[in-house]
Amino acid sequence: MAEYTFDVQKLYIEMLLADAESFARAQNIFNPGSFDRKLQPIAKFVKDYMDEYKVMPEVEIVNAQHDIKLKTAKDLDPAHFNWLLDEFETFSRHKALEQAILSSADLLEKGDYAPVEDMVKEAVSVGLTRDLGTDYFEDPRGRLEALKDNNGQISTGWQNLDKKLFGGFNRGELNIFAGGSGAGKSLFLQNLAVNWAQAGLNVCYISFELSEQLTAMRLDAMMTNIPTKKVFPEIDNVEMKVKMLKKKSGNLQIKYLPSGSNVLDVRTYLKELELKNKKKVDCILIDYLDLMMPKSKRISPADLFIKDKYVSEELRNLVVEKQCVLATASQLNRASVEEIEFDHSHISGGLSKIQTADNVIGIFTSRAMKERGRYQIQFMKTRSSSGVGQKVDLEFDVDSLRIRDLADDPEYKQFDKQRSTIYDSLKQTSKVSAGDSTPKDARPEVPDPRKGDTVGKVKATVEGGKLRQLLNELHSDEEQ
Repeated sequence: MAEYTFDVQKLYIEMLLADAESFARAQNIFNPGSFDRKLQPIAKFVKDYMDEYKVMPEVEIVNAQHDIKLKTAKDLDPAHFNWLLDEFETFSRHKALEQAILSSADLLEKGDYAPVEDMVKEAVSVGLTRDLGTDYFEDPRGRLEALKDNNGQISTGWQNLDKKLFGGFNRGELNIFAGGSGAGKSLFLQNLAVNWAQAGLNVCYISFELSEQLTAMRLDAMMTNIPTKKVFPEIDNVEMKVKMLKKKSGNLQIKYLPSGSNVLDVRTYLKELELKNKKKVDCILIDYLDLMMPKSKRISPADLFIKDKYVSEELRNLVVEKQCVLATASQLNRASVEEIEFDHSHISGGLSKIQTADNVIGIFTSRAMKERGRYQIQFMKTRSSSGVGQKVDLEFDVDSLRIRDLADDPEYKQFDKQRSTIYDSLKQTSKVSAGDSTPKDARPEVPDPRKGDTVGKVKATVEGGKLRQLLNELHSDEEQ
């Protein structure tokens, strides 16, 4: 273990004074309080001088102000300054950790562990800025290919969704599904869990609302495509199918945590889970964000804006640290009940979580849509794609609770093709006369009474009725 004696610390200051570039790189971790008490006044003088005059003081200026005399190190080989930066970085980190441990003694006695964790984590993260960013002109092709390869790293399992997200969700992102009460927030998260597990990813589903048993039973129906009402009567069939699926799926762990838990509780559980399974968690689903509390800030639950701000920031920091994907849900407010298109004003708690999230996706459905087995998702925010404002329809199996791409439904394909054909036909043939606002082709054929056109009258009535029925269906579908 390194020993940071008085002479070693004095050498650090002498070398930093001798090379302005080294001091510039180390100034973010240069803390006068980390030095020996006898050297602290000198270190503070150097830092204050640099902040005031934007130039390094000469050794003679420093010596004139203090009893301890420094030596000049300007004659040293420049190669030695690489050693200085490595050593000074380690010194600064160790001293920061030492101060964090000493300062946390009183907090530990009170049982206040969250601030201790933050202090220790901050101390361990002390270091030089080695990542100098991206040189824009250096490698355009490599830069673009890296962005292309890393974008959409995790498919949602719904191709129509992935297209709007340029491939899917990315590791380190916070993704929020927003919906009203009973809109299907938990269903979407549970379907995501199934999609990701079947793709071979290690998934952790954390519920603050539903029990582990109820969540697992829903997943049984989704995994096996057996209706929920038949899960118990066909328990042997369910067991066999789940065991067969296990062989080609990733891990899927379900955990209930009490409402009001914080991100520290989540992090602790994930750590235990990874130690037990000896596998890194790829995807985290949290049902749901609004039921969590900040880990270190004492905030009234009534102050939703501030509460959700801290919770969403802490969750995003967690997934950036673990480099995994996180999807959660949030409640829409009462103003969204009568709306068919959502915007930021409909999010419960305000804009704080939207500002932090990478993707915010609204869930829309109506009674008529549920009867037809339909869901619509609306992109309220996307940080890495251009999908904002766009909508995607999905199919919902009310028996197995499975949500699928609507394109997989042959009946919908035929309906969509028929609807497009009718619209194209109406656009090409519809004409409006000066005295009649009804399209000519939309009017039934009127028989000529002079010709006794009985057949034409029947034909006009039947075809006119069919066309009106089709138009009514299209109009009803557009409203939904």
